[in-house]
Amino acid sequence: MSSLLCVVIDLSIEQWHSSTDFSVSDLFTHLIPFLNAHVAASNDNQLAVFAALPGTSQLLYSSTDDQSQSLASGHNSYPQFQVLDETVVNRVIIHLDTLPDQDHQAPCSLVGALTKALCFINRLTLDHNANTSNAEGLEPIALPDPRILILSVSPDITSSYIPIMNSIFSAQKLKVTIDACQLFGTDSVFLQQAAHLTGGSYLHLEHREALLQYLTMTFLPSPSVRKAIAVPTQDKVDFRAACFCHKNIIDIGFVCSVCLSTSARVFYLSHQIPDENSPASECVTSSGAAQGRVLD
Repeated sequence: MSSLLCVVIDLSIEQWHSSTDFSVSDLFTHLIPFLNAHVAASNDNQLAVFAALPGTSQLLYSSTDDQSQSLASGHNSYPQFQVLDETVVNRVIIHLDTLPDQDHQAPCSLVGALTKALCFINRLTLDHNANTSNAEGLEPIALPDPRILILSVSPDITSSYIPIMNSIFSAQKLKVTIDACQLFGTDSVFLQQAAHLTGGSYLHLEHREALLQYLTMTFLPSPSVRKAIAVPTQDKVDFRAACFCHKNIIDIGFVCSVCLSTSARVFYLSHQIPDENSPASECVTSSGAAQGRVLD
């Protein structure tokens, strides 16, 4: 059975510079064989690789593009592997070299890369439906085992909570499984929720020198195959949300019964919005009793 895999690579310059025992070159030493293994598993397998860069996101490789003439074939290498390997590495180098110095400290555009991966899957889904018979034509026929693997090194950005949740809902609609691997740093609350809500796996890497083994044993099998094998599961999922007023991750909040927005403190049901010149630390509060539901 064919499988579509989209890989999102977090290339935050600030976070990679803070790592002392694992570099970008180390990452690609482990990642390239994993990508080749996915391509070699079946002739029908499809692959796309996206880079989440500071302030932008880019498509590095797509198996749907005709790149057969882009590189000269080596004598002792499989041509498809060589095209994949050199295209990914060369484009990463080009994008990092052309990145303006003032953007090096910008937040990584992980949401942008995730959205592009979902759009890529949706486009292939529409092409798949156009080439197959859909009797009623009401609901698009989902691709077999589409999935997204996120390799992250950045901490959660609270302002991206809503876009990530929208991406999760879109992935559920497209029946896309989201897997996440936190290479180093603190656990990602948002990626834990994305993996849990889409039936994927979340893994916080403990032994980075064994990354290839983790990738092969955990993320290489397609979701349909994972039912028959033992893959790492999440013992505990952090379901905390980010409040709409401060964009902070909160333990206890108030949920509006009308729009389901979450606030750190009590708010009016009239959805009064603070003046744009008011201090950012001030919430919309009410002197009366709470008219929202407590989220714990």
